[in-house]
Amino acid sequence: MHAVDYNPVAGTFQGPFGETSRNFRISTKSLTHGVVFAWFNMRASTRRIITAKPSERYLLLLLLISDMVFFTSWTLKGVVVPQATGGMNLFSIEIGLLFLVSFILRTGLMYAFAAVIGSACRIRGGRGTWRNTRVAVFWGALVAAPFGLLAALVSVAITNLEIHFPVFKSDWISMPPYWLGMLPFIWFIADGVSKAQGFKRTLPVFIPLCTLALVGLTAAMYFRAKGYI
Repeated sequence: MHAVDYNPVAGTFQGPFGETSRNFRISTKSLTHGVVFAWFNMRASTRRIITAKPSERYLLLLLLISDMVFFTSWTLKGVVVPQATGGMNLFSIEIGLLFLVSFILRTGLMYAFAAVIGSACRIRGGRGTWRNTRVAVFWGALVAAPFGLLAALVSVAITNLEIHFPVFKSDWISMPPYWLGMLPFIWFIADGVSKAQGFKRTLPVFIPLCTLALVGLTAAMYFRAKGYI
């Protein structure tokens, strides 16, 4: 049986028997099409959006949409999966703080992150401008956002399964989905930035970002075990 294929040009899905499903047709001018196309070819997608020369307001809109998905996924984790976050009440000061972190602090950090990664790439021979790097980072964050939400939903599903299957209470099962949204985030940003900087390969950007993420994850797990977070 053939896999279901997506045609990024026509915006259609081809079924396992070769038929084209018009019910799942996506307008090629929609943001949804752009995101799905990027899942299959992030470098070409990044080239397209850079060539379109979007305004700063549009770039900020892309970032705010990814902020919204980030907030939603962490709210799910905090409210429904309390053992992973210490527990949150839906109507609490913690949710208010998470909202500020998601839409204000994260936005500022993404601008800073784009500046840092752009500078590091230029040191290694990259030719991308600050603006093009910013486009790649913000677009990559939006493209990866659904995977973060999916990871949160998997965490919720595992929490519900714990009631009937105690094995799902094990940290080696319950914790990985909590962090799995990070890998697509790193990959899509690395792939987009490598294109924006003129690198032929993604690994020179992807590997350092993975190393930094691993260090940060290890530190977070350590401080969580100590009760600091």
